Amino acid sequence: MDINDIIDRIGIIRTRANLSARALSLAIGKSDGYIHLLETSRNFEPSLSTLLEIISVCGCTPEEFFYSDIHRYGTDKKALEFLKTLSEAQKEAIMNLYKK
Repeated sequence: MDINDIIDRIGIIRTRANLSARALSLAIGKSDGYIHLLETSRNFEPSLSTLLEIISVCGCTPEEFFYSDIHRYGTDKKALEFLKTLSEAQKEAIMNLYKK
Protein backbone atom coordinates (compact mmCIF):
# COMPACT_ATOMS: atom_id res chain seq x y z
CA MET A 1 0.00 0.00 0.00
CA ASP A 2 1.39 3.38 -0.99
CA ILE A 3 0.39 6.92 -0.07
CA ASN A 4 -2.14 7.11 -2.92
CA ASP A 5 -3.88 3.99 -1.60
CA ILE A 6 -3.97 5.52 1.88
CA ILE A 7 -5.48 8.75 0.57
CA ASP A 8 -8.05 6.77 -1.45
CA ARG A 9 -8.98 4.85 1.69
CA ILE A 10 -9.42 8.08 3.62
CA GLY A 11 -12.01 9.07 1.02
CA ILE A 12 -13.73 5.69 1.31
CA ILE A 13 -14.05 5.75 5.09
CA ARG A 14 -14.97 9.44 5.13
CA THR A 15 -17.79 8.82 2.66
CA ARG A 16 -18.94 5.74 4.57
CA ALA A 17 -19.02 7.83 7.75
CA ASN A 18 -21.14 10.40 5.89
CA LEU A 19 -18.66 13.18 6.63
CA SER A 20 -17.79 16.00 4.30
CA ALA A 21 -14.13 16.81 3.85
CA ARG A 22 -14.71 20.01 5.83
CA ALA A 23 -16.47 18.22 8.70
CA LEU A 24 -13.68 15.66 8.97
CA SER A 25 -11.03 18.38 8.86
CA LEU A 26 -12.66 20.23 11.72
CA ALA A 27 -13.28 17.00 13.69
CA ILE A 28 -9.54 16.28 13.70
CA GLY A 29 -8.63 19.84 14.61
CA LYS A 30 -7.26 20.89 11.25
CA SER A 31 -8.15 23.81 8.97
CA ASP A 32 -11.45 23.46 7.16
CA GLY A 33 -9.76 22.57 3.85
CA TYR A 34 -7.21 20.06 5.16
CA ILE A 35 -8.93 16.85 4.02
CA HIS A 36 -10.00 18.34 0.69
CA LEU A 37 -6.41 19.38 0.02
CA LEU A 38 -5.11 15.97 1.11
CA GLU A 39 -7.55 14.09 -1.12
CA THR A 40 -7.13 16.30 -4.20
CA SER A 41 -3.57 17.57 -4.29
CA ARG A 42 -1.78 14.47 -3.00
CA ASN A 43 1.25 16.69 -2.45
CA PHE A 44 1.53 16.00 1.25
CA GLU A 45 1.07 13.12 3.61
CA PRO A 46 -0.74 13.05 6.95
CA SER A 47 1.32 12.21 10.01
CA LEU A 48 0.69 8.84 11.59
CA SER A 49 -1.12 10.46 14.51
CA THR A 50 -3.36 12.42 12.12
CA LEU A 51 -4.08 9.30 10.09
CA LEU A 52 -5.04 7.37 13.21
CA GLU A 53 -7.30 10.22 14.28
CA ILE A 54 -8.98 10.26 10.85
CA ILE A 55 -9.51 6.50 11.08
CA SER A 56 -11.03 6.82 14.55
CA VAL A 57 -13.31 9.77 13.75
CA CYS A 58 -14.64 7.86 10.73
CA GLY A 59 -15.60 4.94 12.96
CA CYS A 60 -13.05 2.62 11.44
CA THR A 61 -10.26 0.58 12.99
CA PRO A 62 -6.64 0.48 11.81
CA GLU A 63 -7.16 -3.24 11.10
CA GLU A 64 -10.04 -2.49 8.74
CA PHE A 65 -8.34 0.52 7.18
CA PHE A 66 -5.22 -1.45 6.26
CA TYR A 67 -7.02 -4.70 5.34
CA SER A 68 -6.11 -5.87 1.85
CA ASP A 69 -9.68 -5.31 0.54
CA ILE A 70 -11.47 -2.76 2.70
CA HIS A 71 -14.78 -3.49 0.95
CA ARG A 72 -14.65 -7.18 1.99
CA TYR A 73 -13.39 -6.64 5.53
CA GLY A 74 -16.78 -7.07 7.23
CA THR A 75 -17.64 -10.26 5.39
CA ASP A 76 -14.18 -11.73 5.82
CA LYS A 77 -14.18 -10.91 9.53
CA LYS A 78 -17.59 -12.58 10.01
CA ALA A 79 -16.34 -15.67 8.16
CA LEU A 80 -13.23 -15.84 10.34
CA GLU A 81 -15.28 -15.45 13.52
CA PHE A 82 -17.52 -18.30 12.35
CA LEU A 83 -14.51 -20.51 11.58
CA LYS A 84 -13.18 -19.90 15.07
CA THR A 85 -16.30 -21.57 16.50
CA LEU A 86 -15.71 -24.80 14.60
CA SER A 87 -13.83 -27.82 15.84
CA GLU A 88 -10.60 -28.81 14.15
CA ALA A 89 -12.42 -31.71 12.46
CA GLN A 90 -15.06 -29.33 11.05
CA LYS A 91 -12.36 -26.96 9.80
CA GLU A 92 -10.55 -29.87 8.17
CA ALA A 93 -13.79 -31.00 6.47
CA ILE A 94 -14.30 -27.50 5.06
CA MET A 95 -10.72 -27.40 3.80
CA ASN A 96 -11.17 -30.77 2.13
CA LEU A 97 -14.29 -29.51 0.36
CA TYR A 98 -12.40 -26.42 -0.71
CA LYS A 99 -9.57 -28.50 -2.20
CA LYS A 100 -12.02 -30.41 -4.43
